[in-house]
Amino acid sequence: MQALALSFTATLGSDDLPLGAIGFHNYLKILQTPSLRDSLLNSITYVLLNIIFCFGAGLPAAYALARYDFVGDRQFLIFLLAFRLTPPVVLSLPIFILFARTGLVNSPLGIALVHCVFNLPIAIWILESFISAIPRSFDEMAFTDGHSRTGFFLRFLIPALAPGLAVTAFFCFVFSWVEVVLARALTVNGGKPITQAITALFSFQTNWGLVMAMTILSLAPGVVMIFLVRNHIARGFVVRT
Repeated sequence: MQALALSFTATLGSDDLPLGAIGFHNYLKILQTPSLRDSLLNSITYVLLNIIFCFGAGLPAAYALARYDFVGDRQFLIFLLAFRLTPPVVLSLPIFILFARTGLVNSPLGIALVHCVFNLPIAIWILESFISAIPRSFDEMAFTDGHSRTGFFLRFLIPALAPGLAVTAFFCFVFSWVEVVLARALTVNGGKPITQAITALFSFQTNWGLVMAMTILSLAPGVVMIFLVRNHIARGFVVRT
């Protein structure tokens, strides 16, 4: 509550704005400052692209793991989760060299791709759990009615997986929204996300009201998403043997 109150308070006085004034001036300053405004748009872009990439690659992989049995399928899921536990800083240098050679540094696409690499294991793990909870007869009935696999995915599976997709989007969102190491390594002179914008606000005379306003804006989407998927999060981490 103190952070929320400070976000509406002038913590650095000026001729036009007395110290301690209450209002929306900190939020208006965010909209009027290009670097702060762009950081919000950059983070939103990273998150949306990352979620799209994770759905595009994770949904078919999760379906295959849930519906087909093959040697090492459970071990493959464990391997995915183990890879996700790898600290991003370990791979930051080789990723930077690779992206620098391909022109993806300072690019929203580059950040989204590298975030997808770390989010894809979680996306597959969560979606596989939700798909496994759907009876196989659900698939067979759709195929018997003459639907193609693409039609089955679009008309039947995706609507049935709505809670699982929401939970997956939540975890992909959280990682991309708060991730700092890879974003710092891949945004040398542009495309900086909200986390770096908040860090840049700290100085000898820190405008704490502005810092708290940016912090509130960074927390708000996460709070909304937690509220929306609160009843489904636990189902995403069911370990099947």
